Amino acid sequence: MHMHLIRLAKAGWQQLVRHALLPLALLVVATSVVSAEDLKPKFGPHAIPIAQSPDYLRTHPAPDYWALSPYYLPQMTNSACSLATIATLVNALRGLPRHAHETLVTQATLLDAVARPQWAERTVEGGAGVTFEEFRAYVGTSLAAFGLDWDMEVLRPADNSPATLERVRALLSENERTDNDIVLVYFNQGVLTGDWDGPHTSPIAAYDAERRRVLVMDVDRQWYVPYWTSDEKLLEAMLRPAPPEHGVLAGETGGLIRVTKRREDQPLSAIDRR
Repeated sequence: MHMHLIRLAKAGWQQLVRHALLPLALLVVATSVVSAEDLKPKFGPHAIPIAQSPDYLRTHPAPDYWALSPYYLPQMTNSACSLATIATLVNALRGLPRHAHETLVTQATLLDAVARPQWAERTVEGGAGVTFEEFRAYVGTSLAAFGLDWDMEVLRPADNSPATLERVRALLSENERTDNDIVLVYFNQGVLTGDWDGPHTSPIAAYDAERRRVLVMDVDRQWYVPYWTSDEKLLEAMLRPAPPEHGVLAGETGGLIRVTKRREDQPLSAIDRR
């Protein structure tokens, strides 16, 4: 009788354990499924987060990085990369205001200053975004709105030939010498990050000519931090056309815009400010 009770108790305990472990097993299976989807790395093989490779910034002046980093803005909507990029640019070229009543440039105050309704419409949450030529025009309009005298150089590559790559490298190398000029890039973000396949803009924070690497200060701060990528990959990202699902941006390719602030003693010359 005693042994029978023990067997019943043991069987009951085993049944209880089975019932208790079943939900746990299902949870483990479900978690495994989610984890499998989440195993995709934050960055693809062509982007190295800045924290994993800080050596260049520790051993070189990197003037553009230090000019940009205090004013580095996250885009305020999922289509406002052009706003964040240009607001960061304007702040970097203006520098810290002298007086207490002067504010920094935000994405909202930038829109107010340039008074371009289409730009506002294109950069709302879920907006269409801007084409390369629109981006270029908004750069000029924004700088003029804040009283900055500037020159603009545009490099819009047509191919990935060695000659084109050398032009990209030359522009980036020249830009790296001083903080008096800033380079912005219009590119396909997914080519570098391995994720979203579409047009994007951000400032270029540094160029390591020895390693042929570019530091992209990505304004998509919800997902990314600044990252290094090869200049060859950056060229590829500029050349990749936007897929058809991007509507008005379908087929759009990118390029580099180098903005140089004139010194006060430099004579003004005719420039495109449309």
